[in-house]
Amino acid sequence: MSSNNANPSRTQVLQVVGNAIVGGMETCVLRLVERLPQDRFGVTVLCPYESTLADQLRALGAEVVITPMPENPPWCSIQLACSLIKAKGIDIIQAHMSNAHLLAALAGKLTGTPVIGTVHGRQLSTTDLELHRLAGTHISVVCQQTYFHALGLGVNQAQLHCIPNGVDVNIFKPLKCRDGAIRQRFSIAAEVPLIGFVGRLTHEKGPTDFLRAAMVVHHARPDVHFVLVGEGPMLVQLEDFVAQYHLNGVVHFAGLQTDMPLVYSELDALASTSYSEAMPLVVMEAMASGLPIVATRVGGVPDLVQHGVTGLMADGGDFELIGRHLLQILQHPDQMADMGALGRQRTQERFSLDRSVDSTVQLLTRLSQTRADHRRMATASDAKILINGNGSNGSANTDLRHAAPRF
Repeated sequence: MSSNNANPSRTQVLQVVGNAIVGGMETCVLRLVERLPQDRFGVTVLCPYESTLADQLRALGAEVVITPMPENPPWCSIQLACSLIKAKGIDIIQAHMSNAHLLAALAGKLTGTPVIGTVHGRQLSTTDLELHRLAGTHISVVCQQTYFHALGLGVNQAQLHCIPNGVDVNIFKPLKCRDGAIRQRFSIAAEVPLIGFVGRLTHEKGPTDFLRAAMVVHHARPDVHFVLVGEGPMLVQLEDFVAQYHLNGVVHFAGLQTDMPLVYSELDALASTSYSEAMPLVVMEAMASGLPIVATRVGGVPDLVQHGVTGLMADGGDFELIGRHLLQILQHPDQMADMGALGRQRTQERFSLDRSVDSTVQLLTRLSQTRADHRRMATASDAKILINGNGSNGSANTDLRHAAPRF
């Protein structure tokens, strides 16, 4: 195991990630690790299994350690986490998802290390709340609804933090491309309107409602096409729906895409039909790309989308209104352009990735300060003893790299 992170001049952060799929939480962790200033932070990551995420984290310079993270963590995982904290001189632990929060809280309590449980959803789980109460962990949330939900449950306001997700506005920006890979793949002409759904094909994302809204639009505007970008367990069910209602010619399944800025550049609008969201990266990316948004009024989406200004909103499940909203913006190109421009401006001013990372840096620094100072003082004390020749072997020439850190 490398000890490159064990530099007393930097704050040592342990990120504990509860899952390793292609998802919003994982993307947030990747972007945070990528953006943390390397001269100020060393990063180690605990992942539940080997995955593309683990490889991406290593490519960013983080040391990745694998350990199981079931809902009831085994002793081997707890012991590994504690040993890792001591070996790396970890100053602060940040956990993502409830199972990771549990492992982090146990290891943090055993080693005296402060812990932040980051909640990426719109509500705290029972586990998150119990860990805050029993282990004194801090809670970080990503939207106002989750913040006030946590307050209502009795979370100590001094240990509750709201840091919205952020989008890289330099990567996601208006780039109109009328002959990109998706349009070419499905033979969609440049002048044909294309409405997008981007997300995992699972119930909470509402892909069936997207298809129902597409039917509403198709009845009035048969020229409009629709694309679903993403994979998930509902794919076959959704394909059957499209076949049953004879939408094969206008609804397309693009699967996972790696060049998301290009995907957004091919769309005319984005529809988010989720039943549950916190601060969805997809909506933020689409807004930064200059797209008007039609979205359900759930979680932190109202923090992002201003109804009638940057997009239009409907209640979750109201696919008929979603369809009518899509028709409305399609029929008013000037309104679409204005909404897209104002959405881009909103993400630049309030939801940039730099702003989100800066807030996280401040929180990590503040909560880790006491432990980091203690570790640096201990390291300096060890070095002084060895230099003065008062070590166990009485030699003033003892190699300081072998000095045992104090915890």
